[in-house]
Amino acid sequence: MTIVYDSKKAHYITVTAILVRPSDGKFLIAKRADWEKAFPSRWTVPGGKLESSDYIYRKKDAGDFWYNVFEDVVKREIKEEVNLDIDSSTIGYVTSMVFIRPDGVPGIIVSLYATPIEGEIKLCDALTEYAWVNLEEAKNYDLIEGIYDELEILNEKLIGNN
Repeated sequence: MTIVYDSKKAHYITVTAILVRPSDGKFLIAKRADWEKAFPSRWTVPGGKLESSDYIYRKKDAGDFWYNVFEDVVKREIKEEVNLDIDSSTIGYVTSMVFIRPDGVPGIIVSLYATPIEGEIKLCDALTEYAWVNLEEAKNYDLIEGIYDELEILNEKLIGNN
């Protein structure tokens, strides 16, 4: 069976994770390299695009389906970008958003959060700096549009106001 994709319905799907340090509740942000095409030298949270290899080579969980694909992307991306593992039991949903990329293709971002397992942060080549910040401190960084809003949403969720 051949599947034909309608390009008018295609989307890029990106999954990000706000890491919350358990000792003080601060959030991990990282600065993108100045050579990055999208948002050079701006601060963000770890994440990356969903790739078919994130599930296609795995055994299906139920019939024709795979579960926890977004969670697996987040685990992979956090390990690749900041060299941390996360506690899978702490992964939770923050929000989602859609934007139109410069090439006209819609992009969907699914924002999750998780608690990292202790370890040494080692940044990938695409990131140049990192910081653990609270909401007030995050205002001092040139964050990619929407990141501060996501930090606010998560902060409200964590303190029980949402």
